[in-house]
Amino acid sequence: MSQDQSYRTVDIERRGYGRRYTWLPVDELSHSEFMIDLTNTYTRPEMLDIQPNDIVRWREGERYIQGRIASVERADGRLLAQIEDAQLLPPESFYP
Repeated sequence: MSQDQSYRTVDIERRGYGRRYTWLPVDELSHSEFMIDLTNTYTRPEMLDIQPNDIVRWREGERYIQGRIASVERADGRLLAQIEDAQLLPPESFYP
């Protein structure tokens, strides 16, 4: 990994269930989508329990961004999740 590349992770929560994943590594992340590339790994995209309407949260600097997963596509060894309603959370937000 080069020095200008950052290690990005997301947390996934499901309403009525709780936290599904903590610090799940992602290969690409923006306010509109994230992608996990699982090609050439033991884990397949179908093994990750990520569904529409799950809540996704990640750190951006010292603040958190939160959005809702609108859709999930699994193909060619990759998981691509579209994010809706991504917003910056207040600075006093705390998520252990």
